Amino acid sequence: MSGIKSKNGFILVELLIVVLILVAAIAVPRMVASADTAKINACNTNVDLINTQIELYRAATGSIPTLTTLFTDTNYFPDGTPECPYSEGTTFPYALGANGHVTPHAH
Repeated sequence: MSGIKSKNGFILVELLIVVLILVAAIAVPRMVASADTAKINACNTNVDLINTQIELYRAATGSIPTLTTLFTDTNYFPDGTPECPYSEGTTFPYALGANGHVTPHAH
């Protein structure tokens, strides 16, 4: 058995690979959950913005606007209709409630 050496223990590269796999297994799910939470919070912030603009419209005109009227008025939404950041490209599917406000939708 000349020239064949037995391998005892791990080499540094193997240990680094194991550590990276463990870190990825812990970090990736947390980052995905954080991204979802951030999108939901951004959506709720947009709902608050819409309700604030409804109140400004009501103070200026004395009436509650329809969402179409509000979203197309560049004085209230100069950048256009707010979109739900949780599902990009989806405009807010809200109706005005009895109190004249919109409520957050479930994600």
